[in-house]
Amino acid sequence: MSTETTSTLTAKDFATDQEVRWCPGCGDYSILAQVQKTLPNIGVPRENIVFISGIGCSSRFPYYVNTYGMHSIHGRAAAIASGLKAARPELSVWIISGDGDSLSIGGNHLIHLLRRNFDVNLLLFNNQIYGLTKGQYSPTSEQKKITKSTPVGSIDHPFNPSALALGADASFVARSMDRDPKHLQTTLSRSHQHKGSSFVEIYQNCNIFNDGAFEIFTEKTTKADNVLFVEHGKPMIFGATQNKGIKLDGYKPVMVHLEQGASADDLWIHDETDLYKAQILTRMFDDPTIEEHLPRPFGVLYETQRPCYEDLMTAQIEEIINTKGKGNLDKLLRGNEVWEIAEN
Repeated sequence: MSTETTSTLTAKDFATDQEVRWCPGCGDYSILAQVQKTLPNIGVPRENIVFISGIGCSSRFPYYVNTYGMHSIHGRAAAIASGLKAARPELSVWIISGDGDSLSIGGNHLIHLLRRNFDVNLLLFNNQIYGLTKGQYSPTSEQKKITKSTPVGSIDHPFNPSALALGADASFVARSMDRDPKHLQTTLSRSHQHKGSSFVEIYQNCNIFNDGAFEIFTEKTTKADNVLFVEHGKPMIFGATQNKGIKLDGYKPVMVHLEQGASADDLWIHDETDLYKAQILTRMFDDPTIEEHLPRPFGVLYETQRPCYEDLMTAQIEEIINTKGKGNLDKLLRGNEVWEIAEN
């Protein structure tokens, strides 16, 4: 692949000649389109962009993006991406994974990627089901979910992906959805701009095995009253006529009606850098202590800056070379003691 001027690239330059093999109507089509529209604007040539995936419907992604890529093995995309970033820190590395791939067999790799803070972008496609293997419940499926593997209902308590990412000390946590192209593009751009591990949970509809799982957040008739788009430094306002808001009663979020005397000045002002309030946001929709129905937050929930693993590793290597000189691999392999075996 030859080096190009990034300013001349378009979405079409990031499309391949491969037939896109997802079910008609799958949310993955939209996510692919938004990624292809975002990549020309990040200022990175195609030969320096890599997509690494695990196993699952979402993991076909590298075939459809005209960059370097690797379709790896189940749950191990984060580990492979970590090795690549350590060896080639100048690359823009994107990890494509599903809720089953990253939160089940790949859960251990996910949390250690986030705590180490490699500068990579992890897109978690969450459809609350196993799609590729034909509809078993996943780590994010709700309790009592009827599936082929839970014919009388799941008894598992589901993961909250964004809360899990915060618990693993992710330095960037965001949530978006497949059916809001502009919001998804903005979120992807913010993910790339962040220096560190970016965790983006994307609600993705599986219209074959879990159709309508997020319908309340994506349909025009219900979206406005059930989605809260958070923006740094702005009050939390939502509703079809922007007539509702969220305020904090101590550390408990409460919904208020602006048309009934509540003031916008009293509302919760979103601060992306506040870890404690970010944890409230990630759990706002499943907090058993909150009786009223609250909207689901979307956007950048949390962002902080801390050193990246690959930068610390490079600095450590340079420090050792400066103080002890370059090593000798042959000498290291031989060790300090050598025996010579002679024939009798």
